[in-house]
Amino acid sequence: MDSSRSVKAVVSPRASFLSGLRTGSGLAAASFLLAVSFGAISTSQGWGYLAPVICSMAVFSGSAQFALLATLGSGGGLAGAVVSAALINSRFIPMGIAVAGDLRGGRFRRALEGQAVVDGSWAAAHLGGGRFDRYLLFGATAIQWPAWVAGTALGVVVSPDPDLLHRLGLDILTPALFLALLFDEVRRERFNRLPALLGAAIAAGLIVFLPAGPALVGAALAALVALLRTPARHRQADETDGTTVAETTEAAGPAEKPERALSSAHSDEEVAP
Repeated sequence: MDSSRSVKAVVSPRASFLSGLRTGSGLAAASFLLAVSFGAISTSQGWGYLAPVICSMAVFSGSAQFALLATLGSGGGLAGAVVSAALINSRFIPMGIAVAGDLRGGRFRRALEGQAVVDGSWAAAHLGGGRFDRYLLFGATAIQWPAWVAGTALGVVVSPDPDLLHRLGLDILTPALFLALLFDEVRRERFNRLPALLGAAIAAGLIVFLPAGPALVGAALAALVALLRTPARHRQADETDGTTVAETTEAAGPAEKPERALSSAHSDEEVAP
């Protein structure tokens, strides 16, 4: 029997999807509360009842949607608001490129699967070494999208005070969840420590002087600069690890080789957030 197939059967697509649902449930709860605030603010700015819900269904990005609100609320035009939101969402370009190798099917199907790439799901689905669990990605997003849309609808209908979440201290939930994902990423893979920590530090510094959108863009650019400085060292480490494994396997007796191969494959497949 092929050892890689037997190992893959241990973590089935269904199990990965259910794991994604569990992982995304906390993000969904925070998204719901944030979406209520978006619905309330957009209604107070005269968006009406239908436009905020359609916006949440189509855009599904809190940072971009609040950028729309901020630009339009300050008297900016629609073009400026769209450009601001698009600039903030430009972070999904490198994120999509990173996960593209783990998507399946032709161009249309891969583009459709790529819609599951949102911040929390992308971070939770990262297995390390540039690999992603696509079913965990799908599960984590599948529970967040309806929560975001439902929260927006509730905010539109109930129209609570837009500052209610801030007064209750609930607006800290989303940053806290993303901070937990950041710590998990830093703990899991040493290669990601410099980009992650540098991006977090610059975001924390910029948020004191700039709105959340520009601070997010600045942090993403800083992380990209740090990432470009380390691939050679990372590749060298991978080559060293591969050489060590190969030498160990050659030194082992014939009876030990299948067991070592199965153990190595199992450790690669079992890495999950």
